Amino acid sequence: MELSDSYDLIYDEVMEKIKKIIDNTRFIGGKEIIKFEKEFSDYCNVKNAVACGNGTDAIMIALKALDIGPGDTVITVPHTFIATAEAVTAVGAEVDFVDIDEKTYTMSPEKLEEYIEKNIDEKNIKAIIPVHLYGQMADMPAVMEIADKYDLKVIEDSAQGHGAQIDGMGPGEYGDFATFSFYPGKNLGAFGDAGALVTNDDGLAKKAKMLSNHGRYNEKYTHQIEGYNSRMDSIQAAVLRIKLKYLDQWTEMRIKNAEKYDEFLKDKDIVTPFVRDDSKHVYHLYVVRVNDRDELKSKLKDNNISAGIHYPIPLHLQPAYNYLGYKKGDFPVTEQVSEEILSLPMWPELTSKEQTEIVDKILSLQKG
Repeated sequence: MELSDSYDLIYDEVMEKIKKIIDNTRFIGGKEIIKFEKEFSDYCNVKNAVACGNGTDAIMIALKALDIGPGDTVITVPHTFIATAEAVTAVGAEVDFVDIDEKTYTMSPEKLEEYIEKNIDEKNIKAIIPVHLYGQMADMPAVMEIADKYDLKVIEDSAQGHGAQIDGMGPGEYGDFATFSFYPGKNLGAFGDAGALVTNDDGLAKKAKMLSNHGRYNEKYTHQIEGYNSRMDSIQAAVLRIKLKYLDQWTEMRIKNAEKYDEFLKDKDIVTPFVRDDSKHVYHLYVVRVNDRDELKSKLKDNNISAGIHYPIPLHLQPAYNYLGYKKGDFPVTEQVSEEILSLPMWPELTSKEQTEIVDKILSLQKG
C-alpha cells in the first residue's frame, strides 16, 4: 500500500522511460546512469555520486576505496541493520560497536570517544560508520570533531537519510563518503536493488567508480585494480531519476504526517520521536517507544494495523557476532530501546483519517 500510492503518480512516466530503455537495449551503464549520478550529487550538494548495486555494496566499496581491510578496526553502532556491520567484515576488517544516544537512537559521541580512548593503543582503529537512523542524521558535528582529533575516516550510512540534514548540511557533506540504499521501501526507492555513494573527494569517487565496475574506469578491457561487479541497472537509474523529482514533495508529506502523529500522541503514555532543533528529520520511519511492545504489536496485527520493529535484536546479540564475545548488558541503551520501539505506519499519502484510526486503536488497546 505504501508503495502503490506514490507509484500511481509516476506510473505513466516510468513505463514510457522503461520502454525506451528496452527499445534501445542499453541495460547497463549509459546516459541514465550518468544523468542520475549528476542529479543525485546535486541533490546531496556534493561533487560526486557513484551508482552501485545496493546499499551494502556502497558501504563495502567506500571501505575499500579508503584502503580499509585486514588488521583495521571500524566502529559503528549495534542498533542498525546488519548490512552496516557485515560490509566491514566483508573487506576483512574488524567491526566493533559503541552505544547509541537514548533520545535520537543514533551514535553517542560520548561513547565513541570513550571507546577510542580505551582501545587506541590495542586496536588499529581506522574509521567510524555513524548511521542516520529512521530519517534523522547522527550528531555529525560531534562525530567529525572526534574523527579529526584521532585522524579517522568517516562513512555515513545514509540508507534511511535521503534528504535529511543537521546544521543545514546533509549526508556526504560531513564524512569522506555517505552511502545510500535505494531498496524499494526507502524514501527514494528503486524498482529493485540499487545503491550509491557520494563524496566531495574526486580521487575517492574515481576509485569507488572503478571498484564498482571490475576495477576499470573508462576502457572496457583495462583494469587498474581488482574490483567488483556492483553496477546499477539503467532501468533503476531511470526510475530513480523520475522519483528524485518528487522526493522533496514526498518528504514534506512525511514530515506533516509525523507532526500529526506527534499531536495525536501528545501527553499519552508513548514516547514520540525526538528531533534535534538543528536537524531535519525525513521520517523514513515513525518510531515510538511503548511498554509491552510485543503484546501491542500483536494486538495491532489482529486489528489489521501493520507495525514493525527496527530492530528487535541488537547486532552484538546476534548469533553472527557471537565471536566478538559480547553479552546482554554490554550496550544497555541499545538493549532497552530494542525492547520498546515500534514503527507505526508511515508513508507520504497516509491520511489524517487513517492516522486517527491507528492512534485510537493503539490507545484503546493500551487501556485494554
